Amino acid sequence: MARMHSKKKGKSGSTHPLRNSSPQWEDMSAEEIENLIVDYAKKGHSSSEIGIILRDNHGIADVHLSTGKKILKVLKEKDLAPQMPEDLMNLITKAVLLRKHMEEHPKDKHSFRGLKLTESKIRRLGKYYKRTGTLEPKWIYNPEKARLLVK
Repeated sequence: MARMHSKKKGKSGSTHPLRNSSPQWEDMSAEEIENLIVDYAKKGHSSSEIGIILRDNHGIADVHLSTGKKILKVLKEKDLAPQMPEDLMNLITKAVLLRKHMEEHPKDKHSFRGLKLTESKIRRLGKYYKRTGTLEPKWIYNPEKARLLVK
C-alpha cells in the first residue's frame, strides 16, 4: 500500500494472527470485560487507551474475540461513546498545536507543510464520517472552532 503524502510505496503493516476464539488464558466473562470497559470510560479513558489497559493489565488480548463486540460498540450501548471520533479528534489536536507553533515561528516551512498535510487528513476523514453518518452533514473543519473544541 502506498503512503498518503509521499511518492514512496512504504512498508506493509502488521496483521493479527488468524484466530476465531478467545485465548485459553483469559478467565473473565464477557460481562466482566464490558464492566471493565465501562469503568475505564467513566474514568475518562479513550477507547484506544482502554484497549491498551485491558491488554497490559488484565491479559485480554482481543476484546472483540472475548465479547463479540468492539470497545466502541460497548461504549455506544452504554451511552458513553464520544461525540467526535477519536482519530479525528487527535488530528484536530495536532493541527491546533501546529497552528500555535506557527504563530511563534512563522518562518518554519517544514511545520507549515505538516500543518497542511494534517488539515487535509482532517478534511478527508471528515468526508468519510459525514458519509457514514457519524458526523452531522453540516460539519465543517474550522481552525478557530477547533481551537475552542480542543481547549
